[in-house]
Amino acid sequence: METVLVVGATGNIGTSAVTAALNSKRQVLAVVRNQKSGEKLLKNLGTSEGVTLVEADVVSDTGIRGVVEQVRAGKLPAFQHVFTCVGADYIPVALQDITTAQLRDNMSRGFESNFFAYRDTIGYLLEQGKPATYTICTGAQGDLGLFPLPAMTQGPLFSMAAAASRENAETNVRFNEIYLAMRVEVDEDAKQHGVTTASEFAAVYEAIMSRSEIRSSRVRVSTDADIKDLKYERKF
Repeated sequence: METVLVVGATGNIGTSAVTAALNSKRQVLAVVRNQKSGEKLLKNLGTSEGVTLVEADVVSDTGIRGVVEQVRAGKLPAFQHVFTCVGADYIPVALQDITTAQLRDNMSRGFESNFFAYRDTIGYLLEQGKPATYTICTGAQGDLGLFPLPAMTQGPLFSMAAAASRENAETNVRFNEIYLAMRVEVDEDAKQHGVTTASEFAAVYEAIMSRSEIRSSRVRVSTDADIKDLKYERKF
């Protein structure tokens, strides 16, 4: 049975990715900050079946590398797919009010963590030589700029996704970017706030993993209709 490594697993989008993996009859290797975060994920999922939790500091440039080393050593399940979605602070703060500490912290979490995840897992996927996928979720704030902190982390992710799409255009790894322009929350919160649930959004990742023609592409999700009928275009 295949396994999906999910980096950023405890957040709204990460929970959706884990749900998608389980729905598609795959197992999950979920990277969590600590035991409490892991328990939160399992509670939101409503199950622990098929989910292996591993604690790692994704902000560190050695966190995901350590996870891959454990996989190579046979201490953790081998994986064939990666989904990354580590986010930054989604708060309204004007550019002139952003402190240096806030800027560096958000760039570290919102961009560097996702970069480290790619850098330290892509080699492992390529070595397998078998069909694999790498999916990253970015956000429309990078274009809208309504919330400067998360918006500034998206620009570098757009560029990284473009480069990764080119580098893997002819490899065994189908790299794709999900460009999210709508609010998604874990099911319980989503129902209270009237937004899209993580369980509903899971259909997007399920489709990407099952459709081999989608590669080196940006999948745009702006409405609920886009979840059922994927809109995508090649990155180059």
